[in-house]
Amino acid sequence: MVLQASLKNCLQLSCILRTPKAGFRSTTSRSLIIQSTSNDVYQNLAVEDWIHDHMNLENQQVLFLWRNSPAVVIGRHQNPWQECNLRLLRQKNIKLARRRSGGGTVYHDLGNINLTFFTSRKKYERMENLKLVVKALKALRPQLDVHVTDRYDILLDRHYKISGTAAKLGRTTAYHHCTLLCNADKFVLSSVLKSPYKGIKSNATPSVPASVKNLFEEDPSLTCELLLDAIAEEYAAQHQTDHHVTIINPADETVLPGINNKTKELQTWEWVYGKTPKFSISTCFNMVYKDSVLDVKVDMDVKHGRIEVCNIDLPEQWLPPALCSELVKSITGSKFCPTETTTLAATLLRVCPQDGELQSRWNLLCENMITLM
Repeated sequence: MVLQASLKNCLQLSCILRTPKAGFRSTTSRSLIIQSTSNDVYQNLAVEDWIHDHMNLENQQVLFLWRNSPAVVIGRHQNPWQECNLRLLRQKNIKLARRRSGGGTVYHDLGNINLTFFTSRKKYERMENLKLVVKALKALRPQLDVHVTDRYDILLDRHYKISGTAAKLGRTTAYHHCTLLCNADKFVLSSVLKSPYKGIKSNATPSVPASVKNLFEEDPSLTCELLLDAIAEEYAAQHQTDHHVTIINPADETVLPGINNKTKELQTWEWVYGKTPKFSISTCFNMVYKDSVLDVKVDMDVKHGRIEVCNIDLPEQWLPPALCSELVKSITGSKFCPTETTTLAATLLRVCPQDGELQSRWNLLCENMITLM
C-alpha cells in the first residue's frame, strides 16, 4: 500500500506539472524545469528532498531553480560553530540550515541563484552541469571570462569564485546543486562566514575559503532574472525540451504531498545542530570583575549537539566549588545552546545563596559561558 501511494504521488506531480493549468506545455518531454515561488531556505531544501525521494528520475531529468532570503547553509557533515558566526546570525535574524548533501558552507540571499540538477545515478555528471551554466553565461555576455575548475567551482577572471558545488548520491538517483553569485551582499557574506569560536577540535568537513565576486560587479546590467532565464534556455536546448519554466509553491500539499513535514524537519534543532559530528572545546576566557582580571579555562565534549562532558577551572576563592559544580552538573546533557544555558543559569540563580557578591560573580561566569555558544 505504501509503494502504491508513493507511485500515485509521483504520477500526480508528473501530471500536474505537465498540464496547461500548471504551465507545462509538453506532455512527452523527459526534462522538467521547475522554479520555486518561495524564498524560504527550509521550504526550498525540502523541495530538493521531495523531488529526490518521489520523482522517477530514471526516466526524467529535472532542473530546479530557487532563491533564498538571507540564510547560511552548511553541508550535512559540518560543524556550524566552526563554519559561521552564530551570534551574528541571531542578531541579524539570518537563518541557519543544514542540507542533506555534503560540501562546504555558503551564504544565500536574493542576489544569489541556486540550481539543482536531478538525474538518475547513472546519468549524474556535475562537470557537464557546470559547463552548461558557463555556456549560458557566455551566451548572455560573451565577454565574461568564466570557466570550471577541477574542484567543480566556477571562476570569474581566473581568480574569483562565483559558484560552489555540492551533491547527494542515492542508490539510483542523484542531484547536484550549485550557487551563482549575481549581486549578493559580500559584506554580510564575509562577516557571517567567519567563526569567532576558539579552541574547537572536530573531524567535521571544513569549508575551503575563497575570494568571491559578483557577476554584477563585472557587468551591472546583469540581474538574477536574466541569469535564470539564460540557464533555463540553455538547459532546454541541451535536453531538447520546451523552454518553459513550471512555477511551484513549496507549501502546496496537493502538488507535493508530505512536503510540509519535510520542511518542519529541516527546521528542527535536532537536524540543524544535533547532526553536528562530535567535537570538543578547550579554551580560556578572561573575566573582568571590579579591578581584577580572572583567567578561566573550559573544556567540553559535545555530541549530537549536547554537552557530554564539561570542566570549568577557576580559583576556589572566587566562586565556591559547590556552585561551580552545580553549573557543570546542570549543563551536562543539555543542548550546547545559549538559550537553554541562559534558562538553566536563571533557574540555578534562584537557589544561589542570597549574597550580592556571589550572585554577581555567578552571573558573570554564566554570561561568559554563553559566549562560547
